[in-house]
Amino acid sequence: MKAGKIGRLKLVEIILLLVLAGFLTSGALALQTGQELSDKVVRLHVLANSDSEEDQALKLKVRDRLLACMEPLLAGAADRREAEALLRGRILELEQLAAEEIRANGYEYSVAIELEDTVFPTREYDGFTLPAGKYLALRVLIGAGEGQNWWCVVFPPLCAAVSAEVPETALAAGLTFDQVGLITEKDQGYVLKSKLVEFWRELEGMLEG
Repeated sequence: MKAGKIGRLKLVEIILLLVLAGFLTSGALALQTGQELSDKVVRLHVLANSDSEEDQALKLKVRDRLLACMEPLLAGAADRREAEALLRGRILELEQLAAEEIRANGYEYSVAIELEDTVFPTREYDGFTLPAGKYLALRVLIGAGEGQNWWCVVFPPLCAAVSAEVPETALAAGLTFDQVGLITEKDQGYVLKSKLVEFWRELEGMLEG
């Protein structure tokens, strides 16, 4: 093989290695940003009894009843730690509110509420997107909990924020500019970061399994 051809092949190998290194570095940085983001967020996860039209409608009514209580409750929280403490102190009250709403609509389903770490896939909302990862979530299980679920973010209060207010709301709750950029940017750079985070999360799950 001629020396020139060998040199070109080595150059291609070097370029491929640099691209791979860049990919791994970008993935690690995106994963770190995503992990730091998840440490500042509390999500709400409501699981319906079933996929029937009636049970799905009930799920949304329970959601609205709980949000009406949680939004003012968490308005004064400075960070996720305070938000978590406030929620843990009111779980029984929140369960009671959910049960009242269920009975008011003519159902006898049980309801259980827990605050626990939960793995979520990448999810798009109005004005922002959360990368896949493990987040602290207030999980509301209605009846059998076998229906389609609803989830959003209660701290920062991004569920209630309109699209234009999302960055300001997130920054006020202690998210950094990088973290806000990760959830609000819509260019190809964002898409790549989000996919990298999801890839790394899936790889972590495979290794743990």
